[in-house]
Amino acid sequence: MPSTKSSASSPKRLVVGISGASGVIYGVRALEVLREAGIETHLVMSRSAEVTLAHETRLKIAAVRKLAAVAYDNSNMAAAIASGSFRIMGMLVAPCSIRSAAEIATGVTSSLLTRAADVQLKERRRLVLMVRESPLHTGHLRMLAQVSEAGAVIAPPLPAFYAKPESLADMIDHSVGRVLDLFDIESGLVRRWGEDR
Repeated sequence: MPSTKSSASSPKRLVVGISGASGVIYGVRALEVLREAGIETHLVMSRSAEVTLAHETRLKIAAVRKLAAVAYDNSNMAAAIASGSFRIMGMLVAPCSIRSAAEIATGVTSSLLTRAADVQLKERRRLVLMVRESPLHTGHLRMLAQVSEAGAVIAPPLPAFYAKPESLADMIDHSVGRVLDLFDIESGLVRRWGEDR
């Protein structure tokens, strides 16, 4: 029987996971935009993500953690986001490495990031994975099909050229805005097809 509780009673909280794949800027930008939108964010970064952050940006780990309302250590399996009883809208993994996606697909989770993602699937909440890998071999494709069948949304960050991006920042914003659309969060970042800017 469908729940009779109003959606207004659900907390405006979102988990943001940042794995070690290239493209950590997607997770960072999502945190910035969610903060502006008044969404309470719960951040978990893998150790590989921290290394990638140093390679791809000039940002410090502490500065990224401050963008979130709450930041967790990836080894803290007793964190609130590891439990299905902690009420949230869902989780965005931006970017999502193939390793993280594989753990989520199998349910054999070794970190808080993948455990929190697994919780979204078991609780039938929205889980969006910005998978960053190319090319994909058959094993990758089968695993992504498996995690999709379990309920995740696979949303690789692909540029939309109809938006006429003028910079890398424009392309990042559009990709982030599109994944936030999947949570019904209006970011103001998306130039929508058939609509005025």
